[in-house]
Amino acid sequence: MKNRLLPIGTICTAIALAGCQTPGADLAANVYQAGQVNSPQAAKVITILAVMPAKVEVDNSQSQKTAQLVGGILGAALGAAIGNNVGSHSPGNSALGVVAGGVVGAGAGSLEPGKVLVAGVSITYQDGGRTLNSAQVGKLCQFTPGKAVMISTSPMNTRIQPNATCPKVATKL
Repeated sequence: MKNRLLPIGTICTAIALAGCQTPGADLAANVYQAGQVNSPQAAKVITILAVMPAKVEVDNSQSQKTAQLVGGILGAALGAAIGNNVGSHSPGNSALGVVAGGVVGAGAGSLEPGKVLVAGVSITYQDGGRTLNSAQVGKLCQFTPGKAVMISTSPMNTRIQPNATCPKVATKL
């Protein structure tokens, strides 16, 4: 019995870990790609005039693919177990269970959306004599009107760095 539970436990752990991915987290202003580390980037001080809540649509296809894969594997494993226990315990029933369970599991995994909305901010700022706006992934509590640093990683990509900190959530013991 323990030998049958080990693969199922492993699959359940994989599902739990796949659900821990936070889509869009890599798009926050204070997250850098490996090629941007230890390389100069233009920076300047701007004045944030207003910070408003926004939603940012981000790609969730990797989580969707993971859910389909894990769903297919889990469905195939459960289908094989159910198929083996139906009727005369024939290999044909197990094979049919693997196929049917895999299809149903992958189908269930495809219910994970390909795009999701994540928390973002719409930051209106003044840069010299111009008033501009930047939408970014982030939390309202990370930004406040006043001075902030804006980093340009490319001519059309700017990142306004958080100029405030969010209150820490108290943990219960």
